[in-house]
Amino acid sequence: MSKIRKGRIIRGTITGIEPYGVFVSCDDYYTGLIHISEISHGFVKNINDFVKIGDVIRVEILDVDEEIGHLKLSIKNIDYKNTNIGRRKKIKETSLGFKTLEYKLPFWIEESLKKIKNQ
Repeated sequence: MSKIRKGRIIRGTITGIEPYGVFVSCDDYYTGLIHISEISHGFVKNINDFVKIGDVIRVEILDVDEEIGHLKLSIKNIDYKNTNIGRRKKIKETSLGFKTLEYKLPFWIEESLKKIKNQ
């Protein structure tokens, strides 16, 4: 499954700013444009008030052109400054493994049955 598809929120790096929008590099193949109308719900007087070249931001994919690797992007409906997407904490496995669950399961079942009977 491709990471790049309409509706996804991905990370990108600002590579250029023009009066009409912002250029974003998303990976080695895809680049995109955030049109000035997709920056904010309000009036945007100066795009530099929102982003700077080199900023790593979150962007929402509005459209994908697979042939040329171009994306239409938006930041107006998302928390674009929060770049903690896709980062999951690694679960550290303990030496007990599933033993804790195996031990506790009968107690949890009994407790749930008591709650059901009391209702």
